[in-house]
Amino acid sequence: MEFALISLLNGLSYGLLLFMLSSGLTLIFSMMGVLNFAHASFYMLGAYFGFAISQKLGFWPALVVAPLAVGVIGALVERFGLRVVHKHGHVSELLFTFGLSYLVVEIVQMIWGRAAVPYRIPAELDGPLFTLYSTSFPIYRGFMMGVALLMLGAIWLLLTRTRIGLVIQAALSHPEAVEALGHNVPRVFMAVFGGGCALAGLAGVIGGNAFVTEPGMAATVGSIIFVVVVTGGMGSLAGALLASLLIGMIQTFAIALDWSLLGAMKRFGFDIAPDAGLYRLLSLTLSEVAQILPYVLLLLVLILRPRGLMGTRET
Repeated sequence: MEFALISLLNGLSYGLLLFMLSSGLTLIFSMMGVLNFAHASFYMLGAYFGFAISQKLGFWPALVVAPLAVGVIGALVERFGLRVVHKHGHVSELLFTFGLSYLVVEIVQMIWGRAAVPYRIPAELDGPLFTLYSTSFPIYRGFMMGVALLMLGAIWLLLTRTRIGLVIQAALSHPEAVEALGHNVPRVFMAVFGGGCALAGLAGVIGGNAFVTEPGMAATVGSIIFVVVVTGGMGSLAGALLASLLIGMIQTFAIALDWSLLGAMKRFGFDIAPDAGLYRLLSLTLSEVAQILPYVLLLLVLILRPRGLMGTRET
């Protein structure tokens, strides 16, 4: 019971962090149709900006200022980069964001170096939140979960209960009508792109000290973000949440389990000689293959439900 509860909480916290990362990419794609390959780079910028600002002003100002700074950079990228190449089609947009991701990594290495920076959890959030049986659950993981849930509620309220949200949704499906009503559609798209990047920056500020802040962190999470978005359904915020939680649970439980197919076969009386070709493959434990399980899930979803868990087929 202790193992199940702690793994469940760890899976929820990791899944909600993945949602914070993927929600911005999902919003950008659903509103603009742009698949931003540099999204993980904005996550990395958020972590480095959070580190730099926390060194001068503390963690709490960094939690506010760093995402805003990343959002401004994202808006400028859309205004002076993506908007220029948009007329050449989606391939040009993909190539632009792909190149941007490498440029951001080089700039980060020039400023902060190639080694990891000492971005630490603030003292007031460093400690146990509660203890289950003999295992403590950290305050910071609870804080991550709380911020992710607040962010989810804020996005939902913005898109469904405010005039700005209605304009954003209308600009997606009927841009000419929105422009005829006096709204600046390019500015709306710039705000959406900047807002999506700011969400990635927020995830970086919170995730950077929970894990490791180093130049390779964007590459580490970059692929898993796209797994989340595609598995949940392209453009579906609810799907991104479901896929994030599912992947968080799968990886967390798998890392903690030392089970293998070979062990299961032996329990049922089957055995394979050590020199058999399948012996090594069947002896792999769940913890050893935990990193590839999200991609296995992605393949299964694409085979069984190509539009994703909560994606909708276009008519």
